[in-house]
Amino acid sequence: MVLGRVRALSLRLERRAPPLRVERAVAVAGAGFEGDIHADRVSPRQLLLASASVYDAFDLPAHALRENLLLDVDTASLTSGTVLQLGEQVRIRLMFQCEACGQLDLQRRGLARALVNRRGMLARVLEGGTIVAGDEILQLEGRMRPWSEDWRERVVAVLDAVPPGQVIDYARLARVAGIQSSYCRAFPRLLARLGAHYAARAVAARTPVNLPRWDGNGLFERA
Repeated sequence: MVLGRVRALSLRLERRAPPLRVERAVAVAGAGFEGDIHADRVSPRQLLLASASVYDAFDLPAHALRENLLLDVDTASLTSGTVLQLGEQVRIRLMFQCEACGQLDLQRRGLARALVNRRGMLARVLEGGTIVAGDEILQLEGRMRPWSEDWRERVVAVLDAVPPGQVIDYARLARVAGIQSSYCRAFPRLLARLGAHYAARAVAARTPVNLPRWDGNGLFERA
């Protein structure tokens, strides 16, 4: 099913640099956009898809949402687990809606609260290739396992995937669950509520432990 087209493409080459508009981008399977700072094999946040209609509705300046792909599709209507094809080659897996964080208020006071769930949709690259502005967007048949919008449920999903006899440290847990590193402060309390089974699977970076530390590799390939 044809959903629409890619209106524009952007890369962030450095963390403090603004997005750079490009005519084409190379998507790398399992990683993200070549050269983009968010390209990361163990992250669910490889690409951010935003809707052109949100820019129109809120009269936002270019790149205000810091997206990789600007679409003429309402991203708030997209659902986790959906697989899209962009152009002739690239296939992406939709993960979860991107939270409207306080950074958006640097663009305009109150913008984060006003956007609610319209910031955009996060995705991972399943099949790589080149995307060009104007490429058609197709929704493919079949779905992959959805990922929760609730960060706590994503943390549990990652902990469930930790191989037997291994642990994951807090920073890596946050990265694989797709949440900011500042959430690590909340992990001890969350793990205590989840119980000993889960608490034994995650440790602070400096906690001495005689078990191998899992890096998250392979999680998304089997999920």
